[in-house]
Amino acid sequence: MNDPLENKLKSRSIKPTAMRLLVLQYLMEKSTTVSLKDIEKDFFKADKTTLYRTLKTFEKNNLIHSIEDGSGHTKYALCLEACDIRHHDSHCHFHCTQCKATFCLTSLNIPQIDLPTNFVMSEANMVIKGICANCNLG
Repeated sequence: MNDPLENKLKSRSIKPTAMRLLVLQYLMEKSTTVSLKDIEKDFFKADKTTLYRTLKTFEKNNLIHSIEDGSGHTKYALCLEACDIRHHDSHCHFHCTQCKATFCLTSLNIPQIDLPTNFVMSEANMVIKGICANCNLG
């Protein structure tokens, strides 16, 4: 029997250890980004260094991407399937100023930016701040 989680890790050349499988499943169940601190809370019996290394391995192998949303904590989310050798998911992120959740807006790409001559962009991060749909209901 082929385990879809194991296959997802193997497709990114990541050895499927028990902790990596648990963290991948955890990330797949989230609708928002998560910080290392969030993961540590939910995996309170796990070694913090192992959790950090798991995230770094996932990021290095383009399974997840990191987001700097201005909260002071790096957040992580699963990459789109198109990410293989390098990230292909240059999408915007939305940070709710009320509940502090950060969402990937995968349907909204970061706009093309024309930099001055001799400037070379290596990455772009666009974070839109405001009130999310859940908080806006109240």
